[in-house]
Amino acid sequence: MWELRDPEHELIARSIRERISGFDDDYWARCDREHEFPWDFFNALAADGWIGLAIPEEFGGGGRGVTEAAILLREVAASGGAMNACTALHMNIFGLQPVIKFGNERLKETFLPRAAEGELHVAFAVTEPDSGTDTSQIKTRAVRDGDGWRISGQKIWTSKALESSHALMLARTSPAPEDPARRFEGLSLFFIDLDPDHVDIRPIPKVGRNAVASCETFYDNLPVESWRLVGEEGKGFKHILSGLNPERILIASEAVGIGIAALRRAVDYASVREVFDRPIGANQALSHPLADSYAQVAAAWEMTMIAAARYDAGESCGAEANTAKYLAADAGYTAADRAMQTHGGVGYAHEYHVERYWREARVMRLAPVSQEMSLNFLAQNVLGLPRSY
Repeated sequence: MWELRDPEHELIARSIRERISGFDDDYWARCDREHEFPWDFFNALAADGWIGLAIPEEFGGGGRGVTEAAILLREVAASGGAMNACTALHMNIFGLQPVIKFGNERLKETFLPRAAEGELHVAFAVTEPDSGTDTSQIKTRAVRDGDGWRISGQKIWTSKALESSHALMLARTSPAPEDPARRFEGLSLFFIDLDPDHVDIRPIPKVGRNAVASCETFYDNLPVESWRLVGEEGKGFKHILSGLNPERILIASEAVGIGIAALRRAVDYASVREVFDRPIGANQALSHPLADSYAQVAAAWEMTMIAAARYDAGESCGAEANTAKYLAADAGYTAADRAMQTHGGVGYAHEYHVERYWREARVMRLAPVSQEMSLNFLAQNVLGLPRSY
């Protein structure tokens, strides 16, 4: 049903599916329930070289594009791993794109091979409690200290901080210009150590995706060497923008994967569960919503592949990436919600796993960009409507 047209891409999908087949729904339910990072899963993919799929070959990676990474993450999510599995891989798979594109040679040679091997774990530290979607308002400061920097401030929703030794951090190195059009200037990107002598990490209790913690992180006079600056001073926001479109594309692929997992569970249950002497799947009140979700998920996947192909070809893909993320986040969540409804009361129980898909699919309508902000982008940049924010 979800076979890929390109034989090489289908081979990647089948290979991943086979490699992770031992990590079933019960494994992911346990990791989620016990707030346990999926080390066995991560190490298995690292051992086979999948972790470095999109890191350049010269640094020990596979040298593949966002298209192949999207296929990988779709299969990981569809296996039942959903967001717990995918978040464990995010930074190694695609989160280091700013370092790949803008980092100095010392940065790339020091860290990229270790990331490709799965030895290095990195968090992404951008969001702050008071800035939210408006990154220009972040208050974390990096001040000059001899040949290096000292960073102080607070970040929130820093996923995988507990397991990571390093983070890619955006901090303000000079005051924001008064001109609103230049408000993103003065932000710089750093590859920092999460030194426990200067960094306090606190997990945030949350509704789902608990195998990978999301954290508040507090930075107190953290020393950062000069060569840890990624790209140009003051151009950090521009540098992270290079990773935003692939991030949207890959999140879309994960939402599609959750939709596939949810539909699989729903169809299997609707085919065997009998009420009034016939399978409940014979009732159009159940079959039509599931068929509609199949169409939504399939369409979202096609849009995701269009966006990925444009990115890999070096073409503009902002409209396609935001469209894919918007469609996929809604399609994946709706499929999970309908899987819950198909299961009836037992769908609310842990035993059938659809409640976990439902919890993890919900966050994709919020992050890494809200549905509303995706619509803002399309309204302004595609339809040419006045800026609304």
